[in-house]
Amino acid sequence: MTALRVLHVDDEPDIREVVEFSLGLDPDLVIRSCASGEEALAVSEAWTPDVMLLDVMMPVMDGAATLVRLRENPRTAGIPVVFMTARAQSHELDLFRSLGAVGVIAKPFDPMTLATSVRAQIGPTDFLLGAMRQRFLQRFDDDLVALAQRWSAVEDGSAVASSLAEIRNIAHGLAGAGGIFGFDEISVTAATLEEAVILERSGMGSMSEIGSALERVVACAATTCNPSKPTDRICK
Repeated sequence: MTALRVLHVDDEPDIREVVEFSLGLDPDLVIRSCASGEEALAVSEAWTPDVMLLDVMMPVMDGAATLVRLRENPRTAGIPVVFMTARAQSHELDLFRSLGAVGVIAKPFDPMTLATSVRAQIGPTDFLLGAMRQRFLQRFDDDLVALAQRWSAVEDGSAVASSLAEIRNIAHGLAGAGGIFGFDEISVTAATLEEAVILERSGMGSMSEIGSALERVVACAATTCNPSKPTDRICK
């Protein structure tokens, strides 16, 4: 069974300790803890947890504000979030779900059954789709690096044919998968890049058109996914 990565966010160190102990009773859970919403945003983008347990009442950035920020970033938008709170009245539960939370675990909780409660809050479809979206974005980062390397080889005049073939293959894969995971701009720009390579190889296009298509992929990366890799290395 694949381990489920759980990110727990709470400003109280005692609660973090109890949650780490409780979830540690399940050998198929991997747990990390954060003490603030700001820290959770950074860790969630780098570590891509499969589910986040989020305290509601925190200083500076509370749970609701943290969830809004998560949803604004395509790299973290698909992470299922479960609120943990002592405030669990019906109208508050409706508010949490309207913000995009998949569930709520009330405090105080039973440490011996917390892992079971976490698993019950997230459906298998939510978990699998969220995890696949995150893996696609990680792949997109890697593909940007590969595109940069292949385009540099084209500009240098070394292995032009094989480099263009690889650019086409990468673009083809992104065009097909991007739309499936909801990243339509990636899909469209990648398809344009693939077509530009095909036209150039058939004598009906040009290298400048491929370069322009690459620039659109880079612009898409910067605006849609905010990748960690620098984008100015691809197109000069």
